[in-house]
Amino acid sequence: MSPASYCILAVAVLLASALQSSIGFGIGMFAAPIVALIEPALIPGTLIMIATLVTLIVVVREREAIDLRGTGWALLGRVPGTIAGALLLASLPERGVAIMLAAVVLGGVILTSVGWIPAARRRNVVLAGAASGVLGTATAIGGPPMALVWQRSTGAQLRGTMSGFFLIGSLLSLVMLGFTGAIDQRTWWGFAVLAPGAVVGYLLSNVLNRHLNPKRLRWLAIAVSAAGAILLIARELLTF
Repeated sequence: MSPASYCILAVAVLLASALQSSIGFGIGMFAAPIVALIEPALIPGTLIMIATLVTLIVVVREREAIDLRGTGWALLGRVPGTIAGALLLASLPERGVAIMLAAVVLGGVILTSVGWIPAARRRNVVLAGAASGVLGTATAIGGPPMALVWQRSTGAQLRGTMSGFFLIGSLLSLVMLGFTGAIDQRTWWGFAVLAPGAVVGYLLSNVLNRHLNPKRLRWLAIAVSAAGAILLIARELLTF
């Protein structure tokens, strides 16, 4: 990895971690398209490790606001979804994973942009957890399904509940990726060099939460995520 590539990835992880710490999701949608463009070998393992670190810190900060019942039902769906995602990743070529990743981002952007708000009923939460398990394990983007079903929550409850779900879900994904051989020395190396940026991003979120409108941060993440996904699709089509 060249110094220029590292700087781009570090900035992407820093901003994505700040976003994740402020609104409860964002590492996958914001950083994954950029990482896939520059260092595709770090998808999904390294990004899931980064997400695990950030969500652990946020869970500690927002522990009193976590909706334990909602998290439990979501995790009920996450387990089979995680297994399916690991098997899907093992069977798809790198190009297929990249295109799937871009499609997931664009789908999440479209659904979020049009304001679709499914009711947070038990069935919907379990289904969202299953979808998050598949997507999070295969592409490191498990946020959109949960963000859609929990978007009526606000502030600390949203950040805490999303982070509690993603912490356990990310650990499950890492275990399954380890079983399928998708975690290697390069994965750990990527985590080691990018983790400091994630911690700085979390610290930055403490400032952002006081001074910036979370709605504006959300739309910024949507715009950047869409641009990254489009660039990723363009790259894959041009190199076909």
